[in-house]
Amino acid sequence: MNFDDTLQEAEFRATARAWIAANAPKQYEEELRKSSLGRTQLKNANILEVAKAWQKKKADAGWACLHWPKEYGGRGSSPIERVIWQQEEGPFGQLSRMFIIGHGMCGPTMMAFAREEHKRAYLPPLASGEKVWCQLFSEPAGGSDVAGLRTRAEKDGDDWVINGQKIWTSGAHYSDYGILLTRTDPTVPKHKGLTMFFLDMKSPGVEVRPIKQASGASDFNEVYFTNVRIPDHQRLGEVGDGWNVSLTTLMNERSAIGAAVSTGFPELFEYCSSLMLDDGPAIEDRAVRAKLASWAAKASGLKYTSMRAISALSKGERPGPENSIGKLVAGSMIQDVATYALDLQGAAGVISGAEDSELAGRFQAMLLRAPGTRVEGGTDEIMRNIIAERVLGLPGDIRVDKDVPFNRILTKGRG
Repeated sequence: MNFDDTLQEAEFRATARAWIAANAPKQYEEELRKSSLGRTQLKNANILEVAKAWQKKKADAGWACLHWPKEYGGRGSSPIERVIWQQEEGPFGQLSRMFIIGHGMCGPTMMAFAREEHKRAYLPPLASGEKVWCQLFSEPAGGSDVAGLRTRAEKDGDDWVINGQKIWTSGAHYSDYGILLTRTDPTVPKHKGLTMFFLDMKSPGVEVRPIKQASGASDFNEVYFTNVRIPDHQRLGEVGDGWNVSLTTLMNERSAIGAAVSTGFPELFEYCSSLMLDDGPAIEDRAVRAKLASWAAKASGLKYTSMRAISALSKGERPGPENSIGKLVAGSMIQDVATYALDLQGAAGVISGAEDSELAGRFQAMLLRAPGTRVEGGTDEIMRNIIAERVLGLPGDIRVDKDVPFNRILTKGRG
């Protein structure tokens, strides 16, 4: 792989760098630079409002959703130019995380399956950050088993009537629209009776309940649907073909999440460089250095695995299920890193100094948020199955309910 920019890419990088330097919200740069998993916030501003303002500014200048077609609010740039932009945006890219589901998952699904008039009406406001989207897949009885969902959609004239519940929906409490996977035919095997729609999250009958997390934050939500009506023209794909439609969403989801998950290693290295243990600086302790070396190797492996995907993009290829590697490794690594950092603190976990609080507090937030990272976008077990079956070519997992009609599958309390 050649990591050097071509002349065209170097010119694009210089243009992007100059625009960001002249337009980025510099007043938030230091806070954004210090942010980490589980702790991205601004002390004196609403981060969603700041993110929307930055996204709109980018859109007005043609820097939003670079790889999207121009008619849908993008720039029509190459995939590699999108990567260059992300590198140059630096800490201000933290603001884009507010739109990762809409831009990385909902948008590509709409482009692939929505009617043309809907693409032109809904995608530009999504690209500009004026409208926020969420993804309504997981349910209490079917988390990573997406095809096990029970939310019903029943045809009534030109509408579909939706009843059911979703859970762990990121950002639903501030979303304007969402893509929704439902069951339209329970008499066929579970993967074959699904249909996908998009809907207005302010529709009558939609109730959003934020879930309080251990960290005190509420990033995830329960969403209830009671006789919610969705016009048939908001259907994505054919009736009963929702599983194939959802694969587009899921592949983009794992690519977006895998590329965005941090490892916690830079923060740990910085912390160890300033931490004093009983027998001297932590960075000079052999045990600490061994741990850092191991995680440095993993972080490097993730970097070059990501570079492999970037190289594929630059050649016009589509990255495949190997994107699951990034999410699987980084998700568990950040939990291990945060746990080790708190072990190093020991009794000093009762933080006193302002500087110590700033650094060490990162790891408390990381540890509390890490389990969510390992679940969202597919659990570790799902990632391992994808890698085993689709990357390594190993035999598929045993699925005893694969060809059984959904309404014949035995569940607790039924049978």
